[in-house]
Amino acid sequence: GAVSGSGRSSFPFPYTPYRIQEQFMAALYAALEAGRVGIFESPTGTGKSLSLICGALSWLRDFEEKKQQEEARLLAPEGSGQEEKQPLASGGLACLNSGDTSGEPDWITAFVQKKEEQDLVHRLKVEKSEEDETKHLLQLSKEILSEGAGEAVPEQLDHNEEELILAEYESDEEKKVTSGLEEDDNNDLEEEHVTKIYYCSRTHSQLSQFVHEVQKSPFGKDTRLVSLGSRQNLCVNEEVRRLGALQLINDRCTEMQKNKHEKKSDAEVEGKKRRVSRAVCPFYSYEQMQFLRDEVLVEVKDIEQLVTLGKETKACPYYGSRYAIPAAQLVVLPYQMLLHEATRSAAGIILKDQVVIIDEAHNLIDTITCIHSVEVSGSQLCCAHSQLLQYMERYRKRLKAKNLMYIKQILYLLERFVVMLGGNVNQNPSCQAVSQTGTELKSINDFLFQSQIDNINLFKVAQVSSIGTLFGFVERYGNPAPAVKTNKENQKLAGLQNFLMTLQQGSYKEAASPLMHIEGFLSALTNANEDGRVILNRQGTIGQSSLKFLLLNPAVHFAKVVKECRAVIIAGGTMQPVADFREQLLSCAGVDPARIVEFSCGHVIPPENILPMVLCSGPSNQQLEFTYQTRDLPQMMDETGRILCNLCNVVPGGVVCFFPSYDYEKQVYAHWEKAGLLTRLATKKKIFQEPKKANQVEQVLAEYAKCIKRCSQAGGQMTGALLLSVVGGKMSEGINFSDDLGRCVIMVGMPYPNIKSPELQEKMTWLDKTMLGTAKDFASILLLDHRYARPAILNKLPQWIRERIQVKSAFGSAFAELRKVSPSLS
Repeated sequence: GAVSGSGRSSFPFPYTPYRIQEQFMAALYAALEAGRVGIFESPTGTGKSLSLICGALSWLRDFEEKKQQEEARLLAPEGSGQEEKQPLASGGLACLNSGDTSGEPDWITAFVQKKEEQDLVHRLKVEKSEEDETKHLLQLSKEILSEGAGEAVPEQLDHNEEELILAEYESDEEKKVTSGLEEDDNNDLEEEHVTKIYYCSRTHSQLSQFVHEVQKSPFGKDTRLVSLGSRQNLCVNEEVRRLGALQLINDRCTEMQKNKHEKKSDAEVEGKKRRVSRAVCPFYSYEQMQFLRDEVLVEVKDIEQLVTLGKETKACPYYGSRYAIPAAQLVVLPYQMLLHEATRSAAGIILKDQVVIIDEAHNLIDTITCIHSVEVSGSQLCCAHSQLLQYMERYRKRLKAKNLMYIKQILYLLERFVVMLGGNVNQNPSCQAVSQTGTELKSINDFLFQSQIDNINLFKVAQVSSIGTLFGFVERYGNPAPAVKTNKENQKLAGLQNFLMTLQQGSYKEAASPLMHIEGFLSALTNANEDGRVILNRQGTIGQSSLKFLLLNPAVHFAKVVKECRAVIIAGGTMQPVADFREQLLSCAGVDPARIVEFSCGHVIPPENILPMVLCSGPSNQQLEFTYQTRDLPQMMDETGRILCNLCNVVPGGVVCFFPSYDYEKQVYAHWEKAGLLTRLATKKKIFQEPKKANQVEQVLAEYAKCIKRCSQAGGQMTGALLLSVVGGKMSEGINFSDDLGRCVIMVGMPYPNIKSPELQEKMTWLDKTMLGTAKDFASILLLDHRYARPAILNKLPQWIRERIQVKSAFGSAFAELRKVSPSLS
């Protein structure tokens, strides 16, 4: 389509788009062109993903074309009338088929040229490092001899333990002065980032779904797309994957990389051949990862396809995908990777002048708060102290003075944290009773002063590389072993093992890798005093008590994203109330109100195909009010059960019922079981419950769908299935309950958080201070609670539901309305 000014009249689309999809794409295109911050609302089922893809990639294609024309104009020799051929690394979507005389597209030619330059630089660096080898080893031996705290000969260690000795910690300032080979390497080999779109969503399955939409779209063949994920999702080294826990995988991977880069003499390599061959990852190969990068950029692949390719090519998909970021036009990644600055930086993501699209953003404020809020239990603090003390005692003679100082500082911090909870690190936390139970909130400064740690540089301590390195030690010696040998070493470590053994199964898992949480907690304490609080939660024993950092101002962490990016789009099915995004996130992040643009569209479903109702009372005239005071009453749970029995009699296919929390769903289910309501429900519909484990969701959904299909084909008394779900759970977003899978959606009560929670009260206090086609689908939506009828609450519902909603004060009239639209099955 033709481009005029900041708009576009038509967009490539796989089918004739709905009017609202055309409007969405036009508004998105204009927002990207003008460098706006956009809040885009498009209800689930209106093809939002496809509109985002076709609108954003149309803009990128036009932007690249204009940029190339401008560059060609500037490079053309004056007066010649000819334009000079200039291969561009940014190779646009549009020019992928043009290419040069060799038949290769421009961007591939540029890549080959760039790669040759990089390889040359790499070779020169390696040659230089080999010349310095002798000097380096001589210096190393001198350091080892002088490090033994007065002893001439260092303690002899098993060669498997050598890797556990900490490298000297250097602050960023020190690194600038003493930067070595690898530091320079990274700067020289860094590629220029082309203008790109970062697309992020909440879950792995939502990202996969998005990539499949791209593959099916008109842009699927000529877009350079890369999917990023965690090592847990992308690692192909079975030995590392087997570790299971993300932090253990991260640390083993980092450690293997370090071993790969270590410079060794022939004698060293010979003496430690066994250790090195075990500790170097065979998939971390520069050449193979470059090959994987090129493969990824030539054809759109999702995470699963990327992992398969990594296994086939013996290349690491985790690092290979990162090599592809500079040249990629579309980078697909999880929320956390983009919103957490340290993770963003580690992944090689540069946001300067780029476009960011955050999808499924309805709980973006909570997500940012959660990513930057950290909780550590008394068990974790005591366990970390024990691990660190064992480590320091074992390697004291081999540690550099600076590292010893940092370890002692961390030990002191841990001691003081446990004292703040009323305990002692040298005693078993599960045996120490808390004298005064309850919750106490403190400002960051008050907490630092009262715990007597205000004189410690937390910025430096939180960055100490030693914290991560200690996992090797903990994994090897810290975990309880089935058979404990009685040699000196194990006797030395028996105290730690016994302590871990005494922890309950649940808290043992939590305590096995506590250092990561503590590192996060220390970093959190470096936030500005007004932006967060520390919560001391004292419960039962010191082990069960905890310290939590609560972030109050998510805008401080979002500000960098909006400041650096060319444009930011926050999109979701329901973005109401939009005022929350404007005030809590954007205004606080310093976004000029004139830069903010809002777009909201209705649903493609005809009004007669949707029946939203507010139910104020149930079949026995019990008023429906699910507040914290009333929702536990037996009559309230009974009335909910009666409503569902009646609905399941008249609604065909699938009924999905959402509860405000897992705990309440569990409580109601147990009550129905006792009262016999569950048996009555089960005569009409088979009952399914949302699983707590993410890996079981697919199976439950498949069985739910199979049951509905079977019932619709068989006829008879059983009319489908009932799925009990939870708001904010695994099934509340990113899952399409289309057609028979969701003929009626019920919301029990209002999904408010616990108003009595000290955290929520603190947040509210802070806010008070700071914030002066043709659709063949049909469904009914029932909101069970008379409070939904209040105008203040009705106005917070999405427009497409709000404008069609009926408020029913009596259950009889609501039931009659449902019978009218549903085939009678009773």
